[in-house]
Amino acid sequence: MPTVEVTGLKDDDFLLDVREDDEWRAGHAEGALHIPISEFVARYGEFTEAAPQDGRVHVICRSGGRSAQVAMYLVQQGIDAVNVHGGMQVWAASGRPVVDDKGGTGVVL
Repeated sequence: MPTVEVTGLKDDDFLLDVREDDEWRAGHAEGALHIPISEFVARYGEFTEAAPQDGRVHVICRSGGRSAQVAMYLVQQGIDAVNVHGGMQVWAASGRPVVDDKGGTGVVL
C-alpha cells in the first residue's frame, strides 16, 4: 500500500478524510474533503467531482487503518492514491492545524 508521511504533505495537496461525522466535527484538516468510509462507495461520484484529475489523492483517517482501505480501493480504480501514515493523530502531533466544524480549534477523537 503506497503511504506518505504527514511531514511529506504540502499545504495544497488534496486530502480525503474518511473518518465518521463525529470525528470530523471534532477536528479535521482545513480544506479536506470529508466522505466517511461508511458512505464512500455510495458517494463515490462526489469524490470524483472534487478530486484532482491528474493529481494524487492523500487519504487520511484517525490512525491509518480505514484510510488504507479506501486508498487501496482507489488504487484498484486506477487513481493515484496514498495512505497518510499515522492519520490525524500524527497530523495533530506534528503541529498541523486542526479545526472543528465551526472553524475553531479542533481536536482529534
